[in-house]
Amino acid sequence: MNFEEIYSSGKYLDKHPTWHVEISQPKAQNILKMIQRANLHPQTICEVGCGAGEILAQLQKNMDSTCIFQGYDISPQAVELARARENDKLQFIAADFTQKNAFFDLILMIDMIEHVENCFDFLRTIKSMGEHKIIQFALDLTIETLLINPNALLGFRSTYGHIGHLHYFTKNIALAMLEDLGYEVLDYKYVPIPTEQGESLSQKLHRPFIQLLYALHKDLAVRLLGGYKLLVLAR
Repeated sequence: MNFEEIYSSGKYLDKHPTWHVEISQPKAQNILKMIQRANLHPQTICEVGCGAGEILAQLQKNMDSTCIFQGYDISPQAVELARARENDKLQFIAADFTQKNAFFDLILMIDMIEHVENCFDFLRTIKSMGEHKIIQFALDLTIETLLINPNALLGFRSTYGHIGHLHYFTKNIALAMLEDLGYEVLDYKYVPIPTEQGESLSQKLHRPFIQLLYALHKDLAVRLLGGYKLLVLAR
């Protein structure tokens, strides 16, 4: 199976007609906070796997008006949705970004690495195409998914398309992979999964307990029951 065809053929759009626009605002807010915390001032920003483009649209509203934004996606259907958000400094392109001769101050990869068949080669190529990168990883490998509900991992493969998550991460695995590929990790933080996306029934039922445990010990809470993703700033 060619996994890219799920997105380029329209199968993913059939399952997710909004392309997750409804949860783009909190993602953009988390990205903006990380940019501000690192005191970055990018003038060119690219999102790879931009979907319907709402994350970039939200960032543009809150960043310097001179900043130029470009979104790339292999799905022509997603880019068609994004066209409504275009303006003179925000553009969307239906293409494989790794095949382009381009360089950006900041490259965003939000909730897409786990969908890429060969994520190692992908990240090797991306490394030289931007100064800084912000990557959001799904943290599917938890005690809950491995011991209590092992079928949940297969659910992640089908929830987000005919085939969804091809790779599963913990915080340590994600950070080690980046370091193995020569990235310098500058910052990272956990961000909560929006309640509209991807929580298991167990996570929904145990959300108050997860939040309490998270307040006491972040790593233990995420390793045990999940409920969070990992946002990483690297170069």
